[in-house]
Amino acid sequence: MELTASAWLCWISPLAGAPIILLADKISRWLRDGLAVGFPFLSLIASLLLLPNLFNGVYFEEEIAWFSILGFRPISVGVLVDPLSIVMVNVVTFISFLIMVYSLKYMEHEQGVARYWFFMNLFIGGMVLLVMSNNFIFFLVGWKIVGLCSYTLIGHYYRDEQRHWIGGPPPTPRYPPSYCGLKAWIVTNIGDTLLLAGLILLYVYAGTANFTELFKFSSQWMPEVASKPGMLTLIGILLLCGPLGKSAQFPLHEWLPEAMAGPAPVSALIHAATMVKAGVYMIARFLPIFYYGYWVGGFDEALSFFLLAAYIGAFTAFLTGTQAMVSLELKKALAYSTMSQIGYMMLSLGIAGLNPKALVYGYLAGLFHLISHALFKAALFLGSGTMIHGCKSIYMSDMGGLKRHMPITWFLMWVASLSLAGFPLLSGFWSKDAILTSCLLAENYWLFTFALGTAAVTAFYSIRFMGLSFHGEKSSHLAKLEERGERPREASPIMWIPYAIMVGLTILLGILGPNFEGLLHEVFKGFFYGELPLPTNGVLSPIPLQVYVTSASIGIFLCGAIPAYMLYVTR
Repeated sequence: MELTASAWLCWISPLAGAPIILLADKISRWLRDGLAVGFPFLSLIASLLLLPNLFNGVYFEEEIAWFSILGFRPISVGVLVDPLSIVMVNVVTFISFLIMVYSLKYMEHEQGVARYWFFMNLFIGGMVLLVMSNNFIFFLVGWKIVGLCSYTLIGHYYRDEQRHWIGGPPPTPRYPPSYCGLKAWIVTNIGDTLLLAGLILLYVYAGTANFTELFKFSSQWMPEVASKPGMLTLIGILLLCGPLGKSAQFPLHEWLPEAMAGPAPVSALIHAATMVKAGVYMIARFLPIFYYGYWVGGFDEALSFFLLAAYIGAFTAFLTGTQAMVSLELKKALAYSTMSQIGYMMLSLGIAGLNPKALVYGYLAGLFHLISHALFKAALFLGSGTMIHGCKSIYMSDMGGLKRHMPITWFLMWVASLSLAGFPLLSGFWSKDAILTSCLLAENYWLFTFALGTAAVTAFYSIRFMGLSFHGEKSSHLAKLEERGERPREASPIMWIPYAIMVGLTILLGILGPNFEGLLHEVFKGFFYGELPLPTNGVLSPIPLQVYVTSASIGIFLCGAIPAYMLYVTR
């Protein structure tokens, strides 16, 4: 298969496959389910074929004219294959495929299975289109597909039976799935509307929607923008509003906890592979343009893009981390955790633009954490689906002592939770350390302090989550289930094998952490300073700082983990 064909196939396959699944449903359940998993698998294969390009430096762009309007440039649909899109498309398709395999058993007896498969494939296709598009017009098409699918999948149980409501326990209010889906749609569309305004302004001044041309000709259009006081700042703020909504960052963050009303695989897809990662991708895609504007063009207003991303990310990371510390609802605690970890990624990408010394390292640290988070967070959400099915409750207070009933899930969830907590030699340890190191490279000690404090909070809620769910005495709720002969059981292999693979890769990435990080560093250093190119402005090696950061990171992990272990695991 030609590489250009692979670049197109990876997003066309799930998008074109979605309506075919509805037709197959009329023929056979087995055909429907096979195609539902087969289209994402084909997308994964096409994405893997692009992976060698990441290391051999062969990047390309291809577009096809779509339509033209008199007086305007033709609108084209195209693909852009560069290090960022290659990394993102492989993360999205790999995690998505495993989630779809898990869904085969999880959704076996659920309502609306054909509708579920249709929107899941559409969701995956929209996200892949978003990351592969060479222009922000089709990027926006993918962006809106992702938003639409999140609305329908969060509200999958639209009949609003009480057993699918989330929230609580009393006196905390509970909400039906239809309300939760609508809330997600409204809040994210606030950000989307402002994003659209920013993209329109950008097109008016730049005269192009092509990402490559936006950067290549920034020396021509950016001075005109900068000549109008406040305009470059306004464009930067408007563009950031989209990621703040889509990636659930302050102040557009409160839709995500209620998004847990959908099936567990939907939660995994939203948190690990698609929707909330879209905002991180967008900031990474626009970063070189604003970096050039400030550090080369000397336009001071371009710096606001990075300041807002970094400080909003840091604040969200700490705020939502503290919310995860007290949540009793299983998936809601994980949702707050996701917002916190996305905040880390935003912080890292913001740091990359605040100091030239941190450009490459801050950028790759954000992407490294995105990869690491995708693996352990998808595993945690899939495992939580197993736990909720087994316990017939969404509350950790209704669990306890699950270790004896679900030993495989217990072990896998512990590894994933420890990676989230930043336990040494797991993937989350290295990616979090990379973010802390980038803060020191940028010489921003306020953000370093915020990030370090959040690391302690993360360790606490990760251990608390496991202690409440798997350790201690069984709850009165579980005792009643056992009296009725409904003892919790381990999931079937088709459900736990997908998250076992994710956990295995988390361990492998932890073992290879410094080598993997070094490999990414060389790839993006070559891309930024060779392909784009951007000025080096004194690139520093992060190695001397890593010794201090690692020591501080281990210490802060213990500060959060030990109290949580004493309070919740040994109770």
